[in-house]
Amino acid sequence: MSSNIRIEKVCQHCGNEFVAKTTVTKYCSDVCAKRAYKARKKREKIQSVNKPDKQKADYRKNKFAEKQYLSIAETCQLLGASRMTLYRQIKKGAIPATKIGRRTIIKKSELDKIFTS
Repeated sequence: MSSNIRIEKVCQHCGNEFVAKTTVTKYCSDVCAKRAYKARKKREKIQSVNKPDKQKADYRKNKFAEKQYLSIAETCQLLGASRMTLYRQIKKGAIPATKIGRRTIIKKSELDKIFTS
């Protein structure tokens, strides 16, 4: 049994008027349906991507989350300070650090103590 339904509608993609044979038809043609699908998927992808500055912050958090000891470069990135500022603070005694050979490392829990107190 076929239906003789004829409904005048406006295509949601191109805006042209067309005669729909079902009540759920949204697009005037298969081409418009495919183009609308591609546009919808593109918008979804764009919305799913975080903003770059948030991505950087998330990367920094994840990068240093599992480490107990940080190098000078990692501490600089975490604090947003220069190497010289960090070395000055170490020399002054504000940031406790340990030297292993030529390498200077800083315990992450010590940094947490400094900023929580």
